[in-house]
Amino acid sequence: MFSKEEAAKLRKDFWTSFGKSFPRKWLLYNTKIKGVAFKFVADRKKAMVALDLENPDELVNMLYYDQLLSLKTLLESDLPEVIFDDEYTLDSGKKIHRIYIPYEGKFSIHNKNTWRDCYEFYMENMTKFELFYYEYEDIIKNI
Repeated sequence: MFSKEEAAKLRKDFWTSFGKSFPRKWLLYNTKIKGVAFKFVADRKKAMVALDLENPDELVNMLYYDQLLSLKTLLESDLPEVIFDDEYTLDSGKKIHRIYIPYEGKFSIHNKNTWRDCYEFYMENMTKFELFYYEYEDIIKNI
C-alpha cells in the first residue's frame, strides 16, 4: 500500500517517463470540437486510450456519438478491440460517451515493471486512433 504522496509521485513519474520515452505532440484536446478529446488513461488496475465526448449539451454529445457510430466499421478495421460505450461511468460518477481501446495486458500505474508495455500500447493505438480521426474529421464534425 502506498501513501497518497507515494502514489502521486508514481503517477507523476509514469507520465513524465512516458513523455520522455515517447516525445510526440498528441492531438488530445486539440480536436477543435468542444467537449471532444482524446485521452490516455492509467490507474491502479487499467490503462486505455479513449475518445471522450463530454459536451455540456447532451444533444450535441449524442449527435457526435452517432456520427462516430456511423464510422464504427471503418474504425474497427484499424482497431478491432475498440469499444463504443454511450454510458461510460467515470470514477467521479459522471456518465459520458466514450470510445476506447482497453489495454489487455497486466498493468498497474504502481508497478514500474508494467509501464513499458503500456507505453508501447499507447503509441501504437493512439496513433491509429488519431489517424482515423484526421481521415474522417470532416464527417465527424458535420452535425
